[in-house]
Amino acid sequence: MAVIKPISLTESLPEVQNEEVFETLLSRPGIRLERILSKGQKTPEGTWYEQSEDEWVLLIQGRAQLCIEGQNELVHLAAGDSLWLPAQCRHRVAWTDPNAHCIWLALHLAVEP
Repeated sequence: MAVIKPISLTESLPEVQNEEVFETLLSRPGIRLERILSKGQKTPEGTWYEQSEDEWVLLIQGRAQLCIEGQNELVHLAAGDSLWLPAQCRHRVAWTDPNAHCIWLALHLAVEP
């Protein structure tokens, strides 16, 4: 039997430099769970994420703003806020707090045919 022990999502964080840090925590057919670390990063203007899978994100720590195509207002997220992004929903990170780690938990789910 494997040794089962907890991992901390908020301790011993790798340093965030110029790019966000993506870490896969769990991967199974049709599902992927990752921790994303941001510190002042944003999606470049004119660039959009448009994924073939559904995504649920939880901001564990920090503050961020997302731009969703077709919505006039930015989506403001604070620690504890979550957001459902259905497949093909064009979105981008407009802002993340440059003074503190933003810790995201992202669950990617394959769309059933």
